[in-house]
Amino acid sequence: MFIDKVKIYIKSGNGGNGSHSLHTEKFVPNGGPDGGDGGKGGDVVFVATNSQNTLNEFHYKKHFRATNGENGGRQKCYGKSGEDVIVTVPTGTVIRDAETGKIIADMFHDGQREVVLKGGRGGRGNCHFATSRRQTPKFAENGVKTIERQVILELKTIADIGLVGFPNVGKSTLLSVVSDAKPKIANYHFTTLSPNLGVVGYYDKSFVMADIPGLIEGASEGLGLGHSFLRHIERTRILVHVLDISGSEGRNPIDDFNLINNEIYSYDEKLRDIPMIVVANKMDMPNAEENLAKFVAEFGNRYKIIPMTTIIHEGAEELLKEIIDVLEDLPPQEQLQFEPFSYDQADDDSYEVVKLAPATFEVVGGLVEILSRKVNIDDIDSFRYFQRVIKEKGVIAELRKAGAGDGDTVIIGEIEFDFID
Repeated sequence: MFIDKVKIYIKSGNGGNGSHSLHTEKFVPNGGPDGGDGGKGGDVVFVATNSQNTLNEFHYKKHFRATNGENGGRQKCYGKSGEDVIVTVPTGTVIRDAETGKIIADMFHDGQREVVLKGGRGGRGNCHFATSRRQTPKFAENGVKTIERQVILELKTIADIGLVGFPNVGKSTLLSVVSDAKPKIANYHFTTLSPNLGVVGYYDKSFVMADIPGLIEGASEGLGLGHSFLRHIERTRILVHVLDISGSEGRNPIDDFNLINNEIYSYDEKLRDIPMIVVANKMDMPNAEENLAKFVAEFGNRYKIIPMTTIIHEGAEELLKEIIDVLEDLPPQEQLQFEPFSYDQADDDSYEVVKLAPATFEVVGGLVEILSRKVNIDDIDSFRYFQRVIKEKGVIAELRKAGAGDGDTVIIGEIEFDFID
């Protein structure tokens, strides 16, 4: 089983609540507030590694949650921060937000670290709320509560060379000849069920070659295995199109070439910019010379065509030299160019008044989230702070505009009260 696209669930840790402790000690009559701050929640961190080449492990484990920060304590003791959760992915993995489809990060380099979800901030202890008029505050701030997110991991193989072509034309054999890779090789279609990578050395040069399986007619529309693996072509610098030039399976090599190219470019028109080298394989078979002459007459002025018999390594030296020459004129591989999507948002004190029923109104928005952390309705000082904020922010005025009158019910977060004009 080869998995290169999967949806997982991630959640950073909640921030710990601040403490509302009052210092008590013998012979210290006016100890004052000494509640400590809550700890920060753990982050969700993605790390890229070259030691993995599939997303198979995410088939069994889909939920990743960092630990919460601890609550603050007495004597201004800070709560312990939550532990981060580390999610290891293969290099080449693109992380997207499942809801919007926007890219969060491209894990391109080995060892690259990206904090995708930050842990919630810890709440402040009551020692921060002491004033000359309020010397013993009995309330503290709650930590920020985080929410679970869904992200899509999509693996795009990072390779300099991508081998493309119909099944059973010799791509896996070619990879095994020029590298130390040991792909499964057999004389039937779809022997290769996942991209195989091999490092190719040529004198003092080296490059990575990938065998891209599963391309057939209709691959760009999801037929066969091609739709699953066409994404692995996107990062390659050169495409090597392998043909059965002998037509041993009853197909015309020219038709094969046009058909596979059409599937590649139908998937992404930008792939036309990738240089292509053509390998005319199976030159030891009947009709190969005749078909090669026709193919060269059709495409010889547009592509470099290299006759090969991969099973006996014939033509391998010429192919490697051509690849090295082309690579030297190409820019190095680069990460995707995108506007990073982020879940981190600053506190938003906007709000909206919603009429739920003829005599019931609810205030929703970022302001409600802020007040839910800072207000303790059981404490008179905290509740006064709540009343002052909703008045200063214009909530009362907006409720009047919405039609709220004496005795109507107003809901703000978990607080419910009767409106008095």
